[in-house]
Order: sequence, then C-alpha cells, then structure tokens
Amino acid sequence: FAGYISQVLKNYTDHACDGEYVSLRCPHRTTISIQSSFYGRIVPSHQMCPSRYPHSYATLIKEDVACSVGTSLQKMLDECQDRRSCQFLVNSRLFGTDPCPGTGKYLLVWYKCRPNEYKSKVACEDDKLRLSCKKSMVIAIYSAIFGRTQGGSLECPYQNLGMPMIECQSATALQLMIKRCHGKRSCSIYASTYEFGDPCYPGIQKHLNVIYTCDNTPLPLPVDETQPPALSSSSSSSMEPVGVSTEMALLSNILAAYAFIT
Repeated sequence: FAGYISQVLKNYTDHACDGEYVSLRCPHRTTISIQSSFYGRIVPSHQMCPSRYPHSYATLIKEDVACSVGTSLQKMLDECQDRRSCQFLVNSRLFGTDPCPGTGKYLLVWYKCRPNEYKSKVACEDDKLRLSCKKSMVIAIYSAIFGRTQGGSLECPYQNLGMPMIECQSATALQLMIKRCHGKRSCSIYASTYEFGDPCYPGIQKHLNVIYTCDNTPLPLPVDETQPPALSSSSSSSMEPVGVSTEMALLSNILAAYAFIT
C-alpha cells in the first residue's frame, strides 16, 4: 500500500536529449497525467545534454540558451496522456519548426500517475467537505486545490461582483489534505481561509476540490524496511519511489518533491 500510494502521489520528472528516447511509465491501476513539459535549451550544453557536434564545429556556432517551443506540452499530451507507458525519440521535427537550428535541445517532462478509479468532491467556501471509504478501505489523496480556478466550479458558480476572473490557488492545500485525511476511513474539513489561508484577493469566492481513491487498509512495514529512502543518483531515469521508515516520512519526502517541482 505504501509503495502504491508513493507512486500515485509522487511528481515524476524525466528528460532526454535530442537523439535519445524519452520513456514515461506508471504502475498498475494508474495512467500518465502530464503536468508540464519543456523542449528547447535554457542552460549551456556543458550543464545539460552536451553538444553532439565535434568541438571545432561547435565553437563556430553560438549556442542559443533562450530557446523553446510552445508545442511541447500538447505533444506530450498527444503521445502519453492517459496511457500506462509511452516512449518516443526526441528531435526537433516532433515539435514543428526548429526554434534554434544548430543548437542541441532537450525535452523535460513532469508528470504524475493518476489512479484509474478515483473520486472527486467539491466544497464551496465555508462549507464542510466530507470524505469516506467503505469498511477495510482507507483514503489516499491524489490532488487538492483550494482557491479559484480559471474554469471555475459547477458546484460553486462564480458570482460576478465587479471583480475580474483571476486564478489563485493555495500552495499548501495538498499537504493539509494528506495530513488530515490520508490513511483514514473518513475525515472532514471546512473549505475556509482559516484552514487553508487566503491565496486570492479579498472578496474572491473560493472552493475546495479534492481527488482521492479508496484502497486496502495498509499493513505495518516489516522491520527490514525501516531504513530511510535513498534517491537514485542517475540523471537519465525517472525518480522511482523507494521504501520509507514511516508513513509520515514517506509523505514528507513526497511533499518535498512536490514543492520543489512546483
């Protein structure tokens, strides 16, 4: 259970240089959910993806370190969204017009593994949100948003009080929901600024939107799995979840990764 939850909650990142394969993969009962993507170059080649040209040739070309395309996210959505795994060769032809010919580029992808079966609940500002699972099942939080999203919420329609439609979200909503509800059969919380703070300008109506799953009750970890996690030093592969000492240590590391990528 702990391994499954860590894979579901974790924000994965992967990268591939031009001429290399990018490979995304999610565990059983989950699919890829692309969060963000970048294709181009914003750091010198000695820091990431060294030039494939001979040194003498490379010195004749001024490397462009302000180079990017606006189609990388859509391309990743087309290739990988809602699949268990995907793999393809990275090159500029995939993304349309080459924004910086002669400069070696790379692809960066951030993604999560979304459960195939999940529930979504919304509470308008100052209302109580209640989550619950059947007997022998416990709550596993996938995502939580408190604030006002651009698309709004059908359950909490936006009342135009002369203020523009502005997107604003709490940076601690996911962390708070995990702390309050993860691993429990049921929980409740008010969708209020008292709990989450106010990420928006005064007067903007907010709502809490939580996506979660119900899974089997976790078993105690064996004694030989009580060592702290160790991240792989490989820079060319996704960060795979590893064993943790306690549930809170697991969540602490997941939230640290989430905060870093955000």
